[in-house]
Amino acid sequence: MLVMNVTVGIAGILMIAIAGLPSPASAGYVIASGLIHLAYNALLVGMYRSGDLGETYPVARGSSPALVALGASLFAGEWMNAIAAAGIGLVCIGIFMLAAAKGRFRHMDLPWALTTGLSIATYTVVAGIGVRASGNWVGYTGSMFVFFLAVPLWHLARRRSTALTMTLPQAGMAAAGGLISLAAYGAIIWAMQSSHMGAVSALRETSVVFAALLGVVFLKERMSAQRIVACCIIAVGAACVGLKF
Repeated sequence: MLVMNVTVGIAGILMIAIAGLPSPASAGYVIASGLIHLAYNALLVGMYRSGDLGETYPVARGSSPALVALGASLFAGEWMNAIAAAGIGLVCIGIFMLAAAKGRFRHMDLPWALTTGLSIATYTVVAGIGVRASGNWVGYTGSMFVFFLAVPLWHLARRRSTALTMTLPQAGMAAAGGLISLAAYGAIIWAMQSSHMGAVSALRETSVVFAALLGVVFLKERMSAQRIVACCIIAVGAACVGLKF
């Protein structure tokens, strides 16, 4: 996580150098987005310690679209119609079904996962409002990710540089993960400039369907009837969201 943070933070500085700073009107949102992301990273580590990735992550991701839609309605006036609300609900249900398909949820700490889901929803809504005031989505994204340097710098200030010690292949993999996460979230911020936050969040989480299909192709995982039904539910929910937002 530290190497990912260093990579994302440096990339954020480069993005500002290229695109410039966002509008001062978005400064408060940039700061809030950065701080919430730091809290999210801490929650993510705690969540992974409380249970397996396959148990905890789907709960965090599955709970966030509904929370984003609620937050966007309350704070940005993006009220949903019945079909869109049903679509977001179907996406959430399908994600939970995918996670439960292998008998998961038995040994995890549910509060960790749900709190992480709440943090995802919070930073999504804040960033969605902030990027619209920024006039510069690249600069906004870069400014927010500069905050990721805070944790590595804190470790170095406490003379804990050994936390960054790893082999070159491990560092390369972590750095690649950081760049991919930056690109992925940058795409979300770009989309939220003109699209409803609830819709963007719901469509974002359809990635679990692609993950399930990639697992079948590359990891030879079995596609059970429950997983097929779950994927179909997510697809129907995504279609409802896409049609009505």
